[in-house]
Amino acid sequence: MNAPAIDIHALCKRFSGVPVLDRVSLVVPGGTIFALVGGNGAGKSTLIKIMMDLIRPDSGEIRLCGLPSPLPESRCGVAYLPERFWPPEALRVGEFLSWMARLHGAPNDVSTMRTTLESLELDPVILDQPIRALSKGMTQKLGLATHLMSQKKLWILDEPFSGIDPKARALLKNHWRAARSQGVTLFFSTHQLADIVELCDGMAILHGGSMLFSGSPCICLERFGGHDMEEAYLKAIGGEPRRMDGFQGPVAPVGE
Repeated sequence: MNAPAIDIHALCKRFSGVPVLDRVSLVVPGGTIFALVGGNGAGKSTLIKIMMDLIRPDSGEIRLCGLPSPLPESRCGVAYLPERFWPPEALRVGEFLSWMARLHGAPNDVSTMRTTLESLELDPVILDQPIRALSKGMTQKLGLATHLMSQKKLWILDEPFSGIDPKARALLKNHWRAARSQGVTLFFSTHQLADIVELCDGMAILHGGSMLFSGSPCICLERFGGHDMEEAYLKAIGGEPRRMDGFQGPVAPVGE
């Protein structure tokens, strides 16, 4: 079993006295694709923002690649895509990609940019266009392109499939599988369940701020008795939350 890329222990967060995360614990092994599943308001984005030290928890801790998440060094190997990706609209696409490549310490050449854009069904002609001219879907693809160029070993993405077309989704999944084969860990939040069994090594269900399940998609289907992931998810959240306080176990491989 690979060392944890993400290790979350007993994380709690309240806003105006209302609990948003209630003793959430989770372990994500390195070199896996892992989905955080939950509906709107489940606490997914709050959890990711704490991981990125954008907000602080009330208690508990997170370690990224073995380092406490409040340390800037813990995020040196991280590429992050927020749920609402708003790049500077006045910049041209090529300028933005060049800027992001320099921040990541990655190759910063036009050939790499063109190849990356084409791999996501974006015409390289947009390199000379201002970002404000892009559609929502094209802007989301631009954010995904920065990950593919980053050469980081941990990718954290909040609702990355939002607004992109089916072909781009399929191409992105192929990119993710290739990245995993090179040791990259991909952690993403989603409320879209159709791709999880096919794509992910592990998943967690966050509901009402509590962790209801963490393990492989196949075990999730077995535990909750669903014919597909949507049914299993609905069964998981339909009863009283079964919080997994202090969960420290490894994520089981698909099929076990």
